[in-house]
Amino acid sequence: MDDLNLKRIALKIREGIIDGVYSAKAGHPGGSLSAADLFAYLYFEEMNIDPKNPQDPDRDRFVLSKGHTAPGLYAALAHRGYFPVDDLKTLRHLGSYLQGHPDMKCTPGVDMSSGSLGQGISAAVGMALGAKLTGRNFRVYTLLGDGEVQEGQVWEAAMFASHRKLDNLVVIVDNNGLQIDGKIEDVCSPYPIDKKFEAFNFHVINVENGNDFGQLRKAFSEAKSVKGKPTAIVMKTLKGLGVSYMEGSIDWHGKAPNDEEYAVAKQDLKKAGDILG
Repeated sequence: MDDLNLKRIALKIREGIIDGVYSAKAGHPGGSLSAADLFAYLYFEEMNIDPKNPQDPDRDRFVLSKGHTAPGLYAALAHRGYFPVDDLKTLRHLGSYLQGHPDMKCTPGVDMSSGSLGQGISAAVGMALGAKLTGRNFRVYTLLGDGEVQEGQVWEAAMFASHRKLDNLVVIVDNNGLQIDGKIEDVCSPYPIDKKFEAFNFHVINVENGNDFGQLRKAFSEAKSVKGKPTAIVMKTLKGLGVSYMEGSIDWHGKAPNDEEYAVAKQDLKKAGDILG
């Protein structure tokens, strides 16, 4: 798929994020928006998946380790055809299968339940090892927040992954620089993230702009060529990207827009759509 169509899909994902969080009156828009382009690339370009056969044993797997950004994942799944787009407006509602964190038991297309930060990468490592042990060729992708890599379990999983030479594993870090309590460098700096993964014998790819499809395509192409070790893609992004008043703001880590803010967000996204044509 060309970059223009990927941009259009990413915009639809952003619209789904805003609609869902607004309808729920709760949720995490900032980190969902920063990863919207990544979700679009994974689900519409990178991964070997089939919405008509979501349990295919040979499908690629994705684990949303930063599970609070489920609105972005749900929007990607909906637009990929796993469930109706209109259902995004049931986010966090009682009885909805789209809860605040992904649930593999009730949400089509979700490969692993997640939410407790640090644990998703361990599940992804287990999946990648399982593929190796059973002789299957699927690849496993997991998305972590940059604040999340402050968790010790992340590095236990990284140590194990490199020890077992899991070259079918791609760990992606959404480096938008902000977490719930402020700048990651002020809360408990994980920098340099790339050097840490290198120390755990990962092949590391730095992406200067993780909201640029050309750079994402180059990074994931390189990751597929790596043999004998797992890959970490550390991508710099802008939290809240696509909604003017959310961009680069810690205030929108975990808050829903009110009626007036929702209207502004929808207008911002409409303008972006008009530009794309």
